[in-house]
Amino acid sequence: MIFLRKLAGLAASLPILVLPTAQAAVPQLTVYTYASFVSEWGPGPLIEQAFEKHCNCDLKFVGLEDGGALLSRLKLEGKRTAADVILGLDTALTGEAEQTGLLQEHNITLGSINLALPWSDLLFVPYDFGYFGFVYDSETLPTPPGSLEELVHDRDGPRIIIQDPRTSTPGLGLLLWMRKVFGTDDQAAWTALAPRIVTVTKGWSEAYGLFLKGEAPMVLSYTTSPAYHRQVEQNNRYQVAMFSEGHYRQVEVAARLSTSSEPQLAQNFLRFLLSDTVQNILPTTNWMLPSVRTGQGLPDAFRDEEVPERMLQFDSLEVRDQRKQWISRWLIALSR
Repeated sequence: MIFLRKLAGLAASLPILVLPTAQAAVPQLTVYTYASFVSEWGPGPLIEQAFEKHCNCDLKFVGLEDGGALLSRLKLEGKRTAADVILGLDTALTGEAEQTGLLQEHNITLGSINLALPWSDLLFVPYDFGYFGFVYDSETLPTPPGSLEELVHDRDGPRIIIQDPRTSTPGLGLLLWMRKVFGTDDQAAWTALAPRIVTVTKGWSEAYGLFLKGEAPMVLSYTTSPAYHRQVEQNNRYQVAMFSEGHYRQVEVAARLSTSSEPQLAQNFLRFLLSDTVQNILPTTNWMLPSVRTGQGLPDAFRDEEVPERMLQFDSLEVRDQRKQWISRWLIALSR
């Protein structure tokens, strides 16, 4: 009791502490992107750390399966979306994304930026680009096909793993690549190729993982994918088959949402994606080509012969108008 009274007396003699008022909440920027972008080996963590150093904000990435899933999520949520920025669509999906009416102009003067590719879009900012290609295991497939025509029509050709064009941007890229090369004979080409398709995955990560486990000697990926194995693993086992018809180009883009409660912060983030800081991060984390010429050359793991001499691409509006029909033809061919 004496001890308790002493404590009470001591408490009474202490000055009254005035607690500081709560500080203003730090603004949060929510960015929807694809899963591999935010993985521990992807560019997301490094970009988050770099942006938060000067934005006085909390950058939150939400990783979805793939680019196709991003567009589906955007359509599903509509004006209720929590996203301020969507990052990871590509030029095959921009026409359809614009049609949602949910995007806001970036208001960035792209003409003052030394872009590595022609670009003038008012909604979308290109942060990297690459070319779809079939990566193969040279230990099990010493002589890969030299063309898409050969891959499709060689009945004794290699088994492959591809991605679903309804959910995956590489999967959609292959669909467009096939359409570009075979035209209206694309359905027959898919029918010829179907017996050698081991599996169709929802996204790139699953497909590439199965390939590395030896489920098939070839997988749909990018012409830059072997650079990862050379740079990180110091081996040349995994290579890309360069096709004589050319390769379909993918430009990955980001855009801000018109419903964002942080429009200026979203614009600052889009501008940051084009900075030397981010552009120099992307080649060895996202394993794509930077969309801005920074003056810093690519690592030696990237090879000139893996940049196609011929680039194939559809107009985004044509893809928007024809995508469902072309996917339907793909589904019919693979179900036979």
